[in-house]
Amino acid sequence: MSMTLTTTAFTPGDLIPTPYTADGRDLSPPLTFANIPENTRELALICDDPDAPTPTPWVHWVIYKIPPDIASLPEGVTNSSTLPRPPGTVQGLNSWNTIGYRGPAPPPGHGLHHYHFVLYALDTPLDIQPGLDKNALLKAMEGHILVKGELVGVYGR
Repeated sequence: MSMTLTTTAFTPGDLIPTPYTADGRDLSPPLTFANIPENTRELALICDDPDAPTPTPWVHWVIYKIPPDIASLPEGVTNSSTLPRPPGTVQGLNSWNTIGYRGPAPPPGHGLHHYHFVLYALDTPLDIQPGLDKNALLKAMEGHILVKGELVGVYGR
């Protein structure tokens, strides 16, 4: 059985609705987690766009230290480094060098971009601070990833 990540905002592989993009309200979509392994001690999530015309994928969201008993993240998570809900959850830097979620904003005429929301189940709580970027989080998670779940949506201008 593999871990799953779903949303009520869009069907996997389909268009991400405007409210969840830079052209709309720039809200993080509501996310639901299922089939989290019993020995999970913490969850982390990264959303990025590998179709961006940059040397590495453009990072839209880095959120981690999510308690493993939390089955979802609500729509519109606030853009602060520490969150009251879910308790203990923190956020890191996106490619705009800001904290929190920033929605799809591909260059006009660049075609459809694929936005990968990847949820990580970890075998230990990470001893890390808020404000990490994607690479620092991935390095901290090395050797601790039990399983991943992925949700992909698309968006173009």
